[in-house]
Amino acid sequence: MNGKNKYFFSVIIPSYNRLEEIKELTKSLDEQTVDKDLFEVLIVDDGSTDKTEEWVNNYSKNSSLNTRFIKQDHKGPGAARNLGMNHARGQVFVFIDSDCIAPPNWLFSIKTAFERNSTIDAFGGRDDAHPSFPPLLKAINYSMTSFLFTGGMRGGKKKRLAKFYPRSFNMGIKSELVKKIGGFGTLRHGQDIEFSNRIIKSGAHVLYIQDAVVFHKRRTSLKKFFKQVFNWGVARINLYKNDSAMLEPLHFAPALGFWFVVLFTGFAIFIPSIRPIWIVCAVIAFLLVIYSSLHAAIRWKNITTGLLIPLVICLQISGYGLGFTVSFIRRVILGMGEYTGFVKKYYK
Repeated sequence: MNGKNKYFFSVIIPSYNRLEEIKELTKSLDEQTVDKDLFEVLIVDDGSTDKTEEWVNNYSKNSSLNTRFIKQDHKGPGAARNLGMNHARGQVFVFIDSDCIAPPNWLFSIKTAFERNSTIDAFGGRDDAHPSFPPLLKAINYSMTSFLFTGGMRGGKKKRLAKFYPRSFNMGIKSELVKKIGGFGTLRHGQDIEFSNRIIKSGAHVLYIQDAVVFHKRRTSLKKFFKQVFNWGVARINLYKNDSAMLEPLHFAPALGFWFVVLFTGFAIFIPSIRPIWIVCAVIAFLLVIYSSLHAAIRWKNITTGLLIPLVICLQISGYGLGFTVSFIRRVILGMGEYTGFVKKYYK
């Protein structure tokens, strides 16, 4: 480690049968603008069967990137991140998901923030779509990061309607704080939010770094995207059962919006007197979606992306709303144990 720099960073990547994505991510880490002696890369494999180990070991022998491969039985991403921290040598642990790509200045932005403010204990960054991504991924990214549809929860310059929690696709924490609060928990979904909640409750200084952006591929099909947002709805109730402070008014919005549309439409079919109100609401919703479609098409200079927005928005709201509702009924009303949502064939 260079004596002129205060921090050495350990970039921790959990992976499970993501070899092609690991190749892209390591390439982007190899192109970081900071000196390679300032960080290490730990790829923690969660029991893959796609020759990830063979490729990483060969890559580490022929690259100047300080890369290490660590393997565990299939225990999930949270356990993989914890194992990575146990083997890491850095003062700051930085997490990025295997389906992300890091722009050249990603680590530089993080390093600069820590060096400018020594009181920072943890950070979170934002995610975006890369211009080379296909239209569907750009549409999903737009819907997931739009203030209109998420309330700014995932970061951004605009005012947020709910607390910002750093998420594991782009977050970091000082090693000394991990010793104090422990690592990731055992929740199937929402582990990173639960971890961030413990960070915040500890009184740590958590910084949102606007310039620390990663390009996030998210889910590569509408079916996978629906399963993902359904599980996020499930996770929100599991988080609430863990700590009631992790359920805020904004988190109810997708479920309430979904059931309002379903019930109000049903009533409008059978009760003529409320149809004019339904029409007004439908026109307002239509205009908002059209605006979003046009805005997305202009932003990405891609008509297909704009055309996909209505479908993506519907899947996002209905998937999250249904997951939230099912989990709320099971856990809050019926008092059942943790619900995991989609687990089998989650990535298919």
